[in-house]
Amino acid sequence: MKTKGYVKDLRAKSIDELNKDLVSAKKELFNLRFQNATNQLDNTARIKEVRKNIARIQTVITQNQRTAE
Repeated sequence: MKTKGYVKDLRAKSIDELNKDLVSAKKELFNLRFQNATNQLDNTARIKEVRKNIARIQTVITQNQRTAE
């Protein structure tokens, strides 16, 4: 249920906002990987969640671009 709400919010955003979200999610993923490598990360499942969120954002961006054509 939480995922559907997240995707619904993504679809309401513009492509510029989605690109900003994508950049911030990629930065977060980098930081999580760095913390994991230095054994500072407690919740390793967060890495998987952020990776899926990145894929969701990219999917919505692609869909928006195709409908704009």
